[in-house]
Amino acid sequence: MEDGVGLAKLIPPLAKSDWLKNNQDKVACIFRYGQKGEVVVNGVTYNQEMPGQKYTEVQITNIINYINNSWGNDFGVVTLKESTVALRNCK
Repeated sequence: MEDGVGLAKLIPPLAKSDWLKNNQDKVACIFRYGQKGEVVVNGVTYNQEMPGQKYTEVQITNIINYINNSWGNDFGVVTLKESTVALRNCK
């Protein structure tokens, strides 16, 4: 959603997300390859599939940095090199 708060128990929030803050090494992989299964964000369990997208490393890095520094988040900046390394290490 535009304000980063998610959608009820369907889409987890990006704003002030404890999961996002604590899993920066996984974010690039989720954008590229998607995610299935449960994820707990701010104490709430979500279980909706997120499909991957065919974004470039530059686009993924820009999206992560936007999310990391929007809606009250202060999760720092990810470099292109860090995103590229993270994408090489996706499981």
